[in-house]
Amino acid sequence: MSERTKEHPGWSRWQIAMMAGGAALAVAAARWPHVAFETLVFVGWSLVIIAPLVIPGILLAAWIIASGADGRIAMAFEGRMGRAIVAASAIGAVTPVCGVTVLPLMAGLLAGGVPLAPVMAFWLASPVTDPAMLATTAATLGLSFAIGKTVAAFILGLLGGAGTVLFGGSPWVANPLRQNALVGRVVAARCGAPTSFCPAIWREQARRDMFMRQAKATTRLILICLIPAFAAEHMLNELLHPEALSAYVGRDTAWAIPLSVFVGAPTYVDGYAALPLTRALMDHGMSPGAAMAFLVSGGVVSIWGAMAIFPVLRLPPFLLYLALAITGSLLAGYGFEAIMKG
Repeated sequence: MSERTKEHPGWSRWQIAMMAGGAALAVAAARWPHVAFETLVFVGWSLVIIAPLVIPGILLAAWIIASGADGRIAMAFEGRMGRAIVAASAIGAVTPVCGVTVLPLMAGLLAGGVPLAPVMAFWLASPVTDPAMLATTAATLGLSFAIGKTVAAFILGLLGGAGTVLFGGSPWVANPLRQNALVGRVVAARCGAPTSFCPAIWREQARRDMFMRQAKATTRLILICLIPAFAAEHMLNELLHPEALSAYVGRDTAWAIPLSVFVGAPTYVDGYAALPLTRALMDHGMSPGAAMAFLVSGGVVSIWGAMAIFPVLRLPPFLLYLALAITGSLLAGYGFEAIMKG
């Protein structure tokens, strides 16, 4: 057994998974060349679209490690978990990033020793809304929905942080990242990271080298996570059409809100594209609470978002993320429904 396999026991499993995925794509391309070509175009265009958001996250994550800021951040969270969770939730609720574009920053912070609870709070709050989404939601669905989504994002972050604190004694909370080759490269790139803080990383060769190693490792991680996620998004959108949702969540029934989460979220395409879809579903009888549950859950429980996170987090924190996201989405739906009917 090689040293790499010993250091990262999950490497062989990921190799097998990647080979199986590649074989499946090859078979699909041979059987449906038109669909395969459209999927490749969609993946490429999606990477171009998110590049302005992902690249700053990669650079920021690399700068945090190279400058030694990760140690400062970790120290700031020590003994102030409640304050850190509130701050992470508030910042996440107004930050213009989604679940996958914030991935490099979150992976870097976790690798740097930042506690999982505030990271989970930010991770859950950030995909729901942002300033531009606030304005677009208000224009499409009304001011009440725009405010409701922002409040729901903040509460979801608080729920995520508090829920993670409850498992504070578990070993996977202290070490939430997977031990595989993907994450291992990000962690290995931190070897020799400076302990002192110096924001001007360009002045020292060692810090410049650290920045480049971290940026390259994180970029590789992001591409491996996002490419299959975008491919799954395109294939799902080809199989399921938005108008098919009205048969499941388009009626104001006792199951409207849960169905919006468990049926609607996997078909969630994009935060902006979901707004007119939600408007159409509401025109066909969807309740406000079900609409809110659909919008909130779509940002944090979508299949492609979960696929991007799964290779990074160990199974227990990943399942905790999903459980908190689903619970928070349900609470957002029922709470908004009660307010609107009251």
